[in-house]
Amino acid sequence: MASPFEELVDAFTVGGYRLGSVIARLTPAPISQGAVSLLAPGVALSLRKRRFMIERHLQRVDPSLTGFALRRASQQAFDSYMRYYTESFRLPTLPAKHVLRSLSNDGFHYIQSALELGKGAIVALPHLGGWEWAGRWMAEMGHRMTVIVEPLEPPELFDWFTKLRSDLGMNVVPLGPGAAPAVLAALRRNEVVCLLSDRDIQGNGVEVDFFGERTTVPAGPAFFSLRVGAPIIPAAAYFTRRVDGHHAVVRPPIVFERTGSLRADMQRLSQLMVAELETLIRRAPEQWHLFSPNWPSDPGYGK
Repeated sequence: MASPFEELVDAFTVGGYRLGSVIARLTPAPISQGAVSLLAPGVALSLRKRRFMIERHLQRVDPSLTGFALRRASQQAFDSYMRYYTESFRLPTLPAKHVLRSLSNDGFHYIQSALELGKGAIVALPHLGGWEWAGRWMAEMGHRMTVIVEPLEPPELFDWFTKLRSDLGMNVVPLGPGAAPAVLAALRRNEVVCLLSDRDIQGNGVEVDFFGERTTVPAGPAFFSLRVGAPIIPAAAYFTRRVDGHHAVVRPPIVFERTGSLRADMQRLSQLMVAELETLIRRAPEQWHLFSPNWPSDPGYGK
């Protein structure tokens, strides 16, 4: 049972998100984006462990990053993450026309072509850029989507985020026992399933080489692809410099031939997926929102 202090912190957390949502929705986009740039340095300074971790990850992407360049890139990661939240807060109230014209893309036809096969499409995403905006854009384009999300504490905060994403047109399923049946059902209805695929939250994923170091990634994309025959399509939605500007990059479906061994096939398919995620992350590593331990050598990994 939570202590009174923990309950108080939880209440402030939920209230803070709700207040931030109201402020973001009432504030014009140029002002809110400018405010994020002013506030993000203070947030980065106050979260030293998170800053240390994102710097480790950034150096995995680009080992030449050191000194001022590394500090600048880590600060940009905080800027990007705060922009992600302020945009997510505003998204449910934005007109469809604004959302549609604010996102350009390369490769969206790969998703459309995959759906023509009738087995659904698995969109594998890194924790990068404005994926919520891309989700709203997809919904406005007429695509039904199921998204698997990490449960948050306290439960009231998770419920609040679930409603926000549902308002954007997504079918939100918490990571857990009910996720696999929901994903399989969505794919069999020939829908799009979006899976954040660069962090193994449950700790029971598939071992791969990721930026030159062994770690695990979620087994879901490979498992569902092999089970149903749905293609894995790596993608990312990047922030652009324009206010509310976004650009999505959709990679071709991963071509894969089964060998007959499920375990071996899952590992090989996951490794091909990770290679694509590395390519997407390298396009804008400063927009990679991975502030948690993700490799066994990271302090606090697995805790």
